[in-house]
Amino acid sequence: MKFIGIRDFRNKSSRVWEELSSEKELIITSNGKPIAILSAVTEENLEKNLKAFRQARALNALNELQRESVDEKRDFLSMDQINTEIRNARRDRPQ
Repeated sequence: MKFIGIRDFRNKSSRVWEELSSEKELIITSNGKPIAILSAVTEENLEKNLKAFRQARALNALNELQRESVDEKRDFLSMDQINTEIRNARRDRPQ
């Protein structure tokens, strides 16, 4: 996995595209910190790659929610407590 600074990404784009074809993924950084993943795709595999990316992001979100529930001692709630949490979340969300 190769890292490329945002300045190089902006100023040396032709080199970035060349590297992307061989590396398949590049990590874009700003001030040394990762900010984006650039991934090579084709028309044939675009939908498949997007689906896999979205599934991975959803799985990460689910894992984070599970970690938070354990940290906040909400991993052993009764059904009444769960239903109360759901009602509260629905009440508080924007319409």
